[in-house]
Amino acid sequence: MKHPNKQQQKNQEEFLKNCPEDQREFHARMFRLGNVAYRYHTRSKDFEPTKELFNEWLANMPDRGFADVMKEKGFEEAKTAAPFTRFVMEKNDIGYDEFLKAHLSEDDYAYHLSMKEKLND
Repeated sequence: MKHPNKQQQKNQEEFLKNCPEDQREFHARMFRLGNVAYRYHTRSKDFEPTKELFNEWLANMPDRGFADVMKEKGFEEAKTAAPFTRFVMEKNDIGYDEFLKAHLSEDDYAYHLSMKEKLND
């Protein structure tokens, strides 16, 4: 999946064109994964997150230290923070893994899952 921002898309294409061949596929995959994640998180604004949803997110956050930091930063800044945008998407029944599975190739999705497993080890 390409980046929705035309300049960013051009930058990625230029980077890949100039990338050493033995590194090209790795970087292309990272761009595809990143571009899908970017689209997922920016789509949360379609649901018009509310201050009430922000407060619900804070109240249910298991890491109280992080909750305090985000509360201090405030709702406006949280609207673009990945943990909050994921919360918004999931509240609207759009899970991150399901979104990735629907928008990535089987190989890229399998790579995503393998990296997720490694992080959870």
